[in-house]
Amino acid sequence: MAKRFTPTEYQLMNVADGRLFEDGGWTLADPAYKGGPSLVRAVYAQKEFAPCDDYQGIYRYACWLPIQRILKNAQGPVTYKSRGLARELGLNNLYITFTGYAPEIGAEVGTCSFKATEAYSVCARLPRRSDQVLVVQSAGNTARAFAQVCSDNGIPLVVCIPQDNIDALWFYKRLRPCVKIISTPRGSDYFDAIRLGEKLCSDPRYLAEGGAKNIARRDGMGTTLLSAVEEIGELPDAYFQAVGSGTGAIAVWENNLRLIEDGRFGKKKTRLYVSQNAPFTLMYDSWKAQSRDLVPMSAEEGRMKAAEIDAKVLSNRKPPYSLAGGLFDALSDSKGDMYKVSNEEINFWKRRFNALEHIDIYSAAACAVASLAMAVKDGSVKKNETIMLNCTGGGEELAKAGGYFMAMPDLVLSPDLPEGQIVKQVNRLFGF
Repeated sequence: MAKRFTPTEYQLMNVADGRLFEDGGWTLADPAYKGGPSLVRAVYAQKEFAPCDDYQGIYRYACWLPIQRILKNAQGPVTYKSRGLARELGLNNLYITFTGYAPEIGAEVGTCSFKATEAYSVCARLPRRSDQVLVVQSAGNTARAFAQVCSDNGIPLVVCIPQDNIDALWFYKRLRPCVKIISTPRGSDYFDAIRLGEKLCSDPRYLAEGGAKNIARRDGMGTTLLSAVEEIGELPDAYFQAVGSGTGAIAVWENNLRLIEDGRFGKKKTRLYVSQNAPFTLMYDSWKAQSRDLVPMSAEEGRMKAAEIDAKVLSNRKPPYSLAGGLFDALSDSKGDMYKVSNEEINFWKRRFNALEHIDIYSAAACAVASLAMAVKDGSVKKNETIMLNCTGGGEELAKAGGYFMAMPDLVLSPDLPEGQIVKQVNRLFGF
């Protein structure tokens, strides 16, 4: 039996000016800061990385998670040394961190996505007894992860998702009534789902999850690096991941800094190499222009490009790129870079990865694999460097083999509706 859990001790730090202050429970920004946009970061009382065998899944890393409790059915990432893909690319020290369903390597995340790491951390940050309903906006995988975790643990949740992405909402068992799914109409995109959720949260009964601003989301995603370092024994030289918001890469950077402070795993700053699915390359275009500000992208252009890409989850028009502590800072500090990957390259590496590693992966994960192949070809990484490849999801074919259920929207609402009308209709679902 797991030992009784004691909430993790931490303070918050404003990344822009270094100010330390106490967390009010769900603080997403420094209330005293009058400057430009800035993330806040958790500063943990425990400075040594100390995995705990008393807890399962990502809760092994509870010392660096801003959580109040342990939720049931938790799983987490698994890291292993590659043979097949490593041989194909000529790399001697390639480690794959996989968050999905592949029991043969010990990966048993039933929702098949590393977004589960966010959900188990964010939902465990919530007080045990809360009278607010959590609101999460998603392009697909995040919705599935939060819906499953909240259903398993009886946590009230509203998921806002574009109707064109609703096929991502498959589950191995039916969701409990505490989870409600609200979709935006056909032809809308992730940004529209964000707008819908923001309007719903104008009512104090609904609690915005906070996205990248939520320290629990970032530190949950950052467990991928902790898994890798626990397996490798040191910090990797380079890290690869496909990004829609870039939050996962920011999280890895933050845990990299914590591990440097620990000192037992080396002092190197892991170079971050992130990728986007062309033609939706908002952050790639901004980075290549060496611009902290995002290059212009209209709503119409964003929807059009999002419709063209295979990796739909990589289509965020409002990413945490420019603000202090965001992706621009993470790439700059780590001396990293960005790649763009076509649908054809994604489909090639999905097939090739399956043949070499015997795991079916999502398009976003294949985007990361493709970018690694590009980095090998252009010399950005060397054959003897230690490389971490974050394969952010897969194993869906095997996970669905035992049967599954599709969830349908409880409501379809336009984000252009007035706030009051949106709140009123969602209230009815909960009996408010």
